[in-house]
Amino acid sequence: MSGTPPTPRKVIIIGAGIVGCSLADELTARGWSDVTVLDQGPLPAAGGSTSHAPGLVFQTNPSKTMTELAAYTVGKLTALGAFDAVGGLELATTPERWADLHRRAGLAASWGVRGELIGPARCKELWPTLDASTLYGGFLTPDDGLADAVRACAAQIGQATARGARFLDRHTVTGIERADGRVTGVVTDRGSFPADLVVSAAGFWGPVIGRMAGVDVPLQPLAHQYVRTGPVDLPANAPILRHQERDLYFRLHGDRLGIGSYAHRPLPVDPATLPAYDEAPVMPSSLAFTPEDFAPSWEDCRALMPGLREAEVAEGFNGIFSFTPDGFPVLGESPELPGFWLAEAVWVTHSAGVARAVAEWITTGHPGIDLHECVLTRFEEAQRSPAYVAGRGAQQFVEVYDVLHPLQPMVQPRPLRVSPFHARQQELGAFSLEGGGWERPHWYEANAPLAEQLDLPARDAWSARYWSPIAAAEARATRETVALYDMTPLRRLEVAGPGALEFLQRMTTNNLAKRPGSVTYTLLLDERGGVRSDLTVTRLGPDRFQIGANSPTDLDWLTRHAPSGVTLRDITAGTCCIGVWGPLARDLVQPLTRDDFSHEAFGYFRARQTYIGHVPVTALRLSYVGELGWELYTTADLGLRLWDTLWEAGQGLGVIAAGRSAFNSLRLEKGYRAWGQDMTDEHDPFEAGLGFAVRMDKEFLGREALDPQRPLRRRLTALTLDDPAAVVLGKEPVHVDGRVSGYVTSAAYGYTQGRCVAYAWLPPLPSGTGVQIEYFGEKVLATVRDEPLFDPEMRRIRR
Repeated sequence: MSGTPPTPRKVIIIGAGIVGCSLADELTARGWSDVTVLDQGPLPAAGGSTSHAPGLVFQTNPSKTMTELAAYTVGKLTALGAFDAVGGLELATTPERWADLHRRAGLAASWGVRGELIGPARCKELWPTLDASTLYGGFLTPDDGLADAVRACAAQIGQATARGARFLDRHTVTGIERADGRVTGVVTDRGSFPADLVVSAAGFWGPVIGRMAGVDVPLQPLAHQYVRTGPVDLPANAPILRHQERDLYFRLHGDRLGIGSYAHRPLPVDPATLPAYDEAPVMPSSLAFTPEDFAPSWEDCRALMPGLREAEVAEGFNGIFSFTPDGFPVLGESPELPGFWLAEAVWVTHSAGVARAVAEWITTGHPGIDLHECVLTRFEEAQRSPAYVAGRGAQQFVEVYDVLHPLQPMVQPRPLRVSPFHARQQELGAFSLEGGGWERPHWYEANAPLAEQLDLPARDAWSARYWSPIAAAEARATRETVALYDMTPLRRLEVAGPGALEFLQRMTTNNLAKRPGSVTYTLLLDERGGVRSDLTVTRLGPDRFQIGANSPTDLDWLTRHAPSGVTLRDITAGTCCIGVWGPLARDLVQPLTRDDFSHEAFGYFRARQTYIGHVPVTALRLSYVGELGWELYTTADLGLRLWDTLWEAGQGLGVIAAGRSAFNSLRLEKGYRAWGQDMTDEHDPFEAGLGFAVRMDKEFLGREALDPQRPLRRRLTALTLDDPAAVVLGKEPVHVDGRVSGYVTSAAYGYTQGRCVAYAWLPPLPSGTGVQIEYFGEKVLATVRDEPLFDPEMRRIRR
């Protein structure tokens, strides 16, 4: 994790599937030749998911990271002679899916994947067996195609072996050795292998290996049906095909058709119960076919392709592969066991890309790509229970081909984590979405009367999903009176002990050497100067700080760098927070405390410990909505009393509860960034518009990589849509002078502005420049704006 590349060490990789073989190839290509790959089966087809994978590669994904991992995989497998770019075709047989293909075409354009929308006649030309009368059209991606995973394994085994790697088949791992808190080796049924680093790339056996190491691997294996027909009259080199409305995909096997189905019931598998390679009827990853599960899908196939009505299913199997609670891989070094790495839940589509990233991570300390969606440490403790992993993993299987809205939450298990005010929020008719296991109110039905007098433009069905005009009323009330926001899900860390200030000074970009009672907005950077996170740091005492952070990964990063004597604790679960914001915030809070909450006595970015009624609170003079107010923190046991105290006192002021939908609108009007959405470690502070939080006159991690004078190649840019009725949601491509030049990060209707506000990564453009945002295939006019859009003089906050 340091800026100096680690010295090459002895590496053991568990699993010789496509990920393990690719990782060995990538590591040895970087000069780490002491690499041993162990697998229980024969090589190059060792009996895991790789051995039966149908090999379809569709690169387009709502995640920019996953698309980039797939693009690298395509390039590398092509060079290995293990990829056939026959193209990919996704079909639409309903208006909803046809609209979604337009959205996917936008995602492809945002991430640089070639693609085009085509009509039914062109779809039938590519796949003559299709019934064109059932089609609305398709999305054709010419660079997608078929990966030969076993051939790719063989080629990379050869390359890595030539550089010094060893591949040992018929070695079943039985234990992980450790000493002094680190991994030291791997035990197999044929002897032990010492190691400095161990990487589990065992696929659906990952949880089994993890248990040997004392590491939770949040992965649920499930069986997935795949069949081959008898001989069928099919065109040569037809593109791979997806019929997602029926959870089906198709590829050619010569004159046979291969069909995969996600339409059946989830079929979870306990990897600990699977037979060894030699004891399995076919191989461990191939279970007996259950024809009754495939029968409805076979009828759907025949409806789509009438030529199959005379065909038969010649063979089939239920193949095992991996799902995580959020559908992303599980990558990185375990916090519980240093030296033990995971490269799990990786499909063939992303295999070589993941291997490159993990190899870069191991050999240089950084993966070379934004992986925040994939790191092991992203999961909350509440998201790691076996029940949660099994339930969410099964739901990921069910939804793998569904049209999913960006805000769409999982259904179960909910509610899981709730703030102390949850009962009051329910009484107010909270409509909540879920994030990090938390119930997060997005608006309150109790505020519906406030929306009756608003004149808002009509929304399209997609942007209207998980939205209500009540959000506009709540935003307006925040601007005009006062509102209570539940900020409990905001992660809170406590850093304490001798040396805490020096530690945080070294880790963050802004100056924290201020007297107790100060609050500072600052950044965590990596060694390359990329923004790992943004933090709000409150100095509560000489050696005690409270940090507002973003994810469990922030705690892991700080913990890995903390010196002895400095303690770090996640205090989120034992505390809660209410944001009291609006022009009347002081009128609400001041009568409830004996302390002076005037601007002169309690300035902006200051903190104090006080009482609100009977409740001890830590009050922070902050505002992420651009209005006067405070964040009020207390312990969870007193949270309900704090809410009730503020609610009762605010009745004469017209206080309301407001949700995340209004919050997001207000923060975008003010230009406040959301880490992981607006910026990641792929961006430096200056291009992200956060240079004000960087003090180049002090030492901090990542400083040497920064150059404030360097001309910017790109910039996080504020846009407003020209049409007051137009709305975008995020990740749409932005066209400048007729070319895709960037993509939207965050967007929301700005009710104070009377139009949608969007932020996008674009080349530097002067204010007033016209651009176009592609939304479901339509070009929406937008204009570059100076920021912040609302109250640039900060008069409303500093009063």
